[in-house]
Amino acid sequence: MEKSKRQRIVLYLLLIGGLALMVCYFDEILAFFGQVGGVSLPLVLGCGIAYVLNIIMSAMERHYFTKKDAPWVAKTRRPVCLAASIFVVLGIIFLLIRVVAPELLNAVLLLGEGIPVYVEKGIEWAVDHSGGIPALKDWLESLAIDWPKIIHQFLGSLTEILNSTVELVGLLTSSIVRLFMSLIFGIYLLSGKERLLDQAKRILKVFLQEKNYERLFHVVAVAHHTFTSYIAGQCTEAVILGSLCTVGMLIFRFPYAPMVGALVGATALLPIIGAYIGAFVGAFMILTVSPGQVIPFICFLVILQQLEGNLIYPRVVGGSVGLPGMWILAAVTVGGGLWGILGMLIGVPLTATAYKLFSEYIHMREKKEEK
Repeated sequence: MEKSKRQRIVLYLLLIGGLALMVCYFDEILAFFGQVGGVSLPLVLGCGIAYVLNIIMSAMERHYFTKKDAPWVAKTRRPVCLAASIFVVLGIIFLLIRVVAPELLNAVLLLGEGIPVYVEKGIEWAVDHSGGIPALKDWLESLAIDWPKIIHQFLGSLTEILNSTVELVGLLTSSIVRLFMSLIFGIYLLSGKERLLDQAKRILKVFLQEKNYERLFHVVAVAHHTFTSYIAGQCTEAVILGSLCTVGMLIFRFPYAPMVGALVGATALLPIIGAYIGAFVGAFMILTVSPGQVIPFICFLVILQQLEGNLIYPRVVGGSVGLPGMWILAAVTVGGGLWGILGMLIGVPLTATAYKLFSEYIHMREKKEEK
């Protein structure tokens, strides 16, 4: 028997044995990987922090004394830009906690107060106008909701949670420790990212053929460019849109301008559906105090979103995403169904990466067929 055949037989036997072990000890293997995932979570989070910080740090390094060739410039470029990027992120977090979060909380409380009132009014109106359909009238009357009881139960549950002080303190402490460890790990990654990248390239070149190495490197480069441009552009766009909405509402004297502006800016992070969520919630908030201004507000927000979609978004994000609207909607829908809010955020750049690579492949095949 030839040596290559013996090697293939051994490989098949090992694969069959591995599959048999996975079937027999599936629960144990699943528990093991779950434990490994929990332990390595700070490292994974650290990689995510490093990736986001790298976007800001790289932009700063490109503008850090570019016209000077002094030795101190090269020595201080990385630590200064890394520290500055950390301070920028901490400043953004502080701004969100200090300015945006209270407005969003007030918006939620306002919605909690207004929804029961309008639901009851809607049911009363439907009951009054359903006299010709007795069954419908009985069903609508059965929908009466005891809002005070629901709120009382919610406050009771909240009190029970707050009474578990030890558990909350323990959870908060462990979360802070994990976040701190993740930040330290991310800083280490960024401080030596060139060396790590070079080591990764050397390892891949050893284990992969030159053609496969170039393909993998191209895929990673396209994904990195798409994700970087998308994250930076989406965050910048959200800030611009929220600020313009707040200023415009103050100029036109719409109520709850800071609340609605913060809400529109926050929901703008979600492609396509975020704009509709912000518009709907903002319109309902204005409806609770000034029904006559709802239609002007919707018209204002439609004009603002058209301005943002046709002028601001192309300049801020550019053609880096390059996805038709249909595919963006599909990416948001599927990503949200699989991983919730996180899936909505990463679904678009993932789909854009696959779309670009597939387009390149089709273009390459068409060229070959033409020859």
